[in-house]
Amino acid sequence: MVTAGGWSQQYIPYAWYENQITILSDYLEEFPETDEPVWILGRQHHLNTDKSKLLLDISARLWFTYRRKFSPIGGTGPSSDAGWGCMLRCGQMMLAQALICRHLGRGERYWQWEKHKKQPEEYHRILRCFLDRKDCCYSIHQMAQMGVGEGKSIGEWFGPNTVAQVLKKLALFDEWNSLAVYVSMDNTVVIEDIKKMCWSPPQSSSAAHSSAHLHRSALGWNKNTAGFCTGWKPLLLIIPLRLGINHINPVYIEAFKECFKMPQSLGALGGKPNNAYYFIGFLGNELIYLDPHTTQSFVDWEENGTVDDESFHCQQAPHRMKIMNLDPSVALTFFVFEGSLEASSKIKVLCPQEILKQQSLRMFELVQKHPPHWPPFIPPTKPEVTTTGAELIESTDKLFELEEEFEILSV
Repeated sequence: MVTAGGWSQQYIPYAWYENQITILSDYLEEFPETDEPVWILGRQHHLNTDKSKLLLDISARLWFTYRRKFSPIGGTGPSSDAGWGCMLRCGQMMLAQALICRHLGRGERYWQWEKHKKQPEEYHRILRCFLDRKDCCYSIHQMAQMGVGEGKSIGEWFGPNTVAQVLKKLALFDEWNSLAVYVSMDNTVVIEDIKKMCWSPPQSSSAAHSSAHLHRSALGWNKNTAGFCTGWKPLLLIIPLRLGINHINPVYIEAFKECFKMPQSLGALGGKPNNAYYFIGFLGNELIYLDPHTTQSFVDWEENGTVDDESFHCQQAPHRMKIMNLDPSVALTFFVFEGSLEASSKIKVLCPQEILKQQSLRMFELVQKHPPHWPPFIPPTKPEVTTTGAELIESTDKLFELEEEFEILSV
């Protein structure tokens, strides 16, 4: 039986699900027989016992690729990002994973994606943030035009730091998700500055209670394990790094891999010059990544607000790359959604000893106080005007109000 929004969960035949497991397992035959675990964004898998669960975990991640036949960027610009938008798509994938964690939770206890299964409204609302329309807050249109302010022409390839700066600016206009996006400077994470960004004035008691109730429901609230404070924004931490000169320095490899073991991990942005990937895990000395270099047709939302999401989930064998082939310019990403963030220990969980251990070269530094020789830190705020040419939306609640008439080409 099919509902308006897709397959109703209770009517998915068990035989169909078992068949999907078999099909997905076939894709993993190319993985080596090994006792080494596979790590995917803080979750551990063992190839000798749960290959199918590994691929189901990977296919659940939102997968953004090149698209064609969307409305021209800026009205007269390109209608496809093929050949130049791969790093923008990787940034979208990373941010989408943060929003999934924020609204639907982490781990097996919470949301899991299955093909043809009806998904909650929050899931479709997250997808709508990234559709290729000029009125979607993290669309290719918004990112490309915001990149003009970072010195990138529309159609020019972005690096990891540029896409981080663009997402930081666009998040200021996203009131629904209300993220604090911190992009580190000079390989240094400053706890004092993060606190200033994450703190927001408390709401009125009734509004705060309502907001807290909504977030608790979305996260599967557990008073014994969660903790929540409406005065703290969820933190998206992006750490642009240079881990070598022409090639990644081997001294960083173990610490780099440790990042994917952390439950707060959103993976890494990187790849090779003009060839970006979204790295989500590793096996041994090979990185596992989602590849945006597939061109698909534009997809719009339906009249009821849902999105046909099949093309937004990669259902093939995951790609792997030897870690020594990675370009040294990368960006590590993490997401923290704990209300007790005011305790610096909550930020320190991002930096276990395996990452910040004493060594000749550290990937980055974690310091408590703002360095005195740096310019004063001022938390970013939404500007009244912009000179980038981007038609920035004020909140995701106003998507329909701001839409102007333009032709939507069918898939």
